Amino acid sequence: MASYYSGFFSCEEPHFLESCSLCRKHLGLNSDIFMYRGDKAFCSKECREEQIESDEAKERKWKNSSRSLRKKSSETKESAAGNTVRTGTLVVA
Repeated sequence: MASYYSGFFSCEEPHFLESCSLCRKHLGLNSDIFMYRGDKAFCSKECREEQIESDEAKERKWKNSSRSLRKKSSETKESAAGNTVRTGTLVVA
């Protein structure tokens, strides 16, 4: 069975309104769709809330790790007064 959206879009990946971004449940034409961040569709409020909570947890973890990196950097600068200089590169994906 061809997708309703396949006639409109000619890309290899399925259209984002075809299935729930979290549980991959098919999103019917006459069903409610719960959107998040403009491009993520969900089959229920529960799936959307789970994604929001997951994103917020990742953001908190990232903020905490960047704080600890800044703290380590400032500790290195303080110890640099005694002739030891440490430099490095931080790559964030």
